[in-house]
Amino acid sequence: MRHMSDAPSMRLPGERFVGLMSGTSADGVDAVLLEFAKHPPRLAGTHFEPFPESLRREALALNQPGPDELERSARFGIALAELCARAVGGLLDPREIGSVAAIGCHGQTVRHRPGAGYTVQLINAAHLAELTGITVVADFRSRDVAAGGQGAPLVPPFHRMWFGSTTEDRVVVNVGGIANVTVLRSAGEVTGWDTGPGNCLLDYWIGRHRGQKYDARGDWSRSGTIAEPLLAQMLADPYFAKLPPKSTGRDDFNATWLQRFALERYDPADVQATLTELTAQTIADQIALHHSDTSRLFVCGGGAHNEDLLERLRHCLRPAQIGTTSELGLDP
Repeated sequence: MRHMSDAPSMRLPGERFVGLMSGTSADGVDAVLLEFAKHPPRLAGTHFEPFPESLRREALALNQPGPDELERSARFGIALAELCARAVGGLLDPREIGSVAAIGCHGQTVRHRPGAGYTVQLINAAHLAELTGITVVADFRSRDVAAGGQGAPLVPPFHRMWFGSTTEDRVVVNVGGIANVTVLRSAGEVTGWDTGPGNCLLDYWIGRHRGQKYDARGDWSRSGTIAEPLLAQMLADPYFAKLPPKSTGRDDFNATWLQRFALERYDPADVQATLTELTAQTIADQIALHHSDTSRLFVCGGGAHNEDLLERLRHCLRPAQIGTTSELGLDP
């Protein structure tokens, strides 16, 4: 993400928009209804539509090369559009459809390689528009990559619009499948980049060993002990030493990445604790390196509910004050 101090102010007409997002964790579609009559926008409604297990498996499978990818990708885009339409139906009363200016739909990321000049998000936007009767805006990332960016143009200016302050610097950390950080300077400058894995490895590991979709509150990781040699090996990955702007995804951090570390030598709970510490340390290291005077940090995304992760962040970033974006008026 490039510096954005010269970007125009975020002013939109007093209209209603639906936002749809299926993230790296591939657990479902988050839907929100926003009204832009005031600043900041008003969150007028939310809805979550979970992925059917077969759709989730295909989303994760399409992150890796496989047979008949074009056919499978097209079918997945149609199925995701239908799930998104159900999410819109759960969000809106039918009488509200005519009041919505547009749907913004990111689609499911299955490849993200800005260094090679491309990023791929699957969604059949035309099908979604037909199903809902609402204009659909999609493919947000490609123009940013074409312009030399990392393909994540929206999150940092959104964070500035909602969380920015003219009296103090703030750092916002979004811990989804991948973790990303936004530095909001009081003078108006904004920068943002991916720090590395957020929940994606944690979710994979607890799913493999305990059959759970995620580590609720971080209870399992808290029961383990950090394997320091393993942590050191993981921290040696070249991505962590790269300077921003940079971005990553399941292309880099996945089950295959974990296999290189011979994890069978360790207790599974200790691996979970080590992976949680990896997420915390890589976030903290990036903040310390690029914004060493951080005093206020706000966490959002699913990782904000992982109490063990938040405690590890507090330990790594002492004496900075660490809370969640609920303190700034938006549920994580």
